[in-house]
Formats: sequence, C-alpha cells, structure tokens
Amino acid sequence: MREPRDLPSVPDDADDTRGVHLRQLLVHPATLIITGVLAALALVVVGAQVGFGIGAAAAGGILLIACVVVWLIATSKAAADFFNAYAQGRGLTRIDGKSSLPAVTPLLRKGKRRYAEQRFNGVLPGGLEGSLCLYTYEDESTDSDGDSQTTYIHYTIVMTELPDTARLLHELYCQRRFGFRFMDGMEDSFRRRQRVEQESAEVDRKYEIFIGKDDDMAMARQVLSPSFLVWLEEHSPDAYAFELCAGSLVCNVKGHKKSASELDRICQAAAAVARRLQEEASETVASA
Repeated sequence: MREPRDLPSVPDDADDTRGVHLRQLLVHPATLIITGVLAALALVVVGAQVGFGIGAAAAGGILLIACVVVWLIATSKAAADFFNAYAQGRGLTRIDGKSSLPAVTPLLRKGKRRYAEQRFNGVLPGGLEGSLCLYTYEDESTDSDGDSQTTYIHYTIVMTELPDTARLLHELYCQRRFGFRFMDGMEDSFRRRQRVEQESAEVDRKYEIFIGKDDDMAMARQVLSPSFLVWLEEHSPDAYAFELCAGSLVCNVKGHKKSASELDRICQAAAAVARRLQEEASETVASA
C-alpha cells in the first residue's frame, strides 16, 4: 500500500455540469426542430380530429416529454463528465458500463445478477491499490398475481487483495447491525460463524462482527485493537462495513455515491482498514 497523496480538485459531484449540458441541448437545432415539428403535428392532427383544445394539450405533452428526455440526457452527460474527471484527477482507470466482479465475499455473491456500473482501478485515495465500484445486485420476487419483480440494491464498494491476512483470519465480517441486540444469542445458535463481542457499547450498537468457525478468537481481538475500534466508532463513514474472506477485502456503504468527497472518504476508510490488517499480518510474520 502506497503513501496517501494530495488530491487535486475535480467536479463536486455527478450533477455538477448538468446545467451546462441542459442549456446546450435545449437550444440545439436538432432539439428545437424535432420538438417543434412533433408539437405542431400533434396540434394539427389531434386538433382536426377531436378539437384544437385537446390538440394544444397534446402539443404541450410533446413539449413536456422533450424536456424530460433532454433532462435525462443532460444528467447522463454530467455523470460521464464527473466520472471521467474523477478518474483523471485520481490517476485511475475508469471502466464505464456494466462489468463483472469476482464473487470473493458474501456481498459479491448476493442476488440473481450482480455487476459494477462504474469501476475505477489503480492506487485509490488513501494509498490502497484496488478497485472502487458502484456495485448493484438484483433480487427477483413474485407478487400475489404471479408477476415477477426485480429490486435493484446499490452499494459503493472498494475491493483489494491482502493475501498475507489469510493466515490471520479466514473470515472477518464487520456488518451494519440489523435487529435487536437481545436477540443475538438466539440468532447465533443458527450461525456457523463466531460472533466477536466488543467492550465498546457504541461499536456493539452500530456493528455486528463475526469470524469464521475455525478462526482464532484471540487473534480477532488482537486485530480489532482498541484504537481501531475507536476509529470504527468515530471516524469511519456512516453505515460503513467490510468483509475479509481468504485475503480478499471488500469495504462498502449503501447506495451509489456520486460526489468526489464521498468517494474519496470511502477509499480512505478502506485504506485504514487494510493498513490495520496488514500491520497485524506483518507482526505475526515477524514473530513467527
């Protein structure tokens, strides 16, 4: 992992240049001509058949649809501007569009379909070499009428490989807490993983931490040092979580983050987690 570097400024977020594109598209000859012709046809054709009042409403509907289409195109162009500028400003390689990710942790194995919608490879903010991704997985369900429905679940993730950590713990999952703490014991009776109890009430309120069934609890507590727990409690991004599985680390927050500050912070937090894991791996090797 490399030393963190100063980060040059980039557009604030994926909407930063939308206004510029919106103004350009609205006055573009193609937009004006196509919209004008369709609106005039709607006015004349519909007006002649059912009345010019309804024809005017139809023409207004054409204008509204044109504005929505222009808005969507401007939004897409602004997002491309931002992602290109972010990749260039951070020295990363951008992979645009859907791309597959290795199913190395439970999060990356969820859903019927899973993919990155944007991916940035290289040395990320904070000095960690890996990938920053806007990740989506799809869940399918069937409603009472038998119709299939697809739910899209979005995360922003950082992936990296830390092969030396596999000798410490095969699995280490720091998850956002769901449900009530008084149910932990009952839930654990059905788990194959071990729960790592924490002395920090705040960490215990926000997170559930697990290791593999054959992993060493003493090593887990050594990795989860008091200083690291303080960082997790006070300095990690909101609703932050990470999964370490066989040397593969995936850190995540919910939702697709589309501002430079949020993406930088997620990368820097992943670097802090990786640094702690690598420190412990190095100490274990040195003492062996």
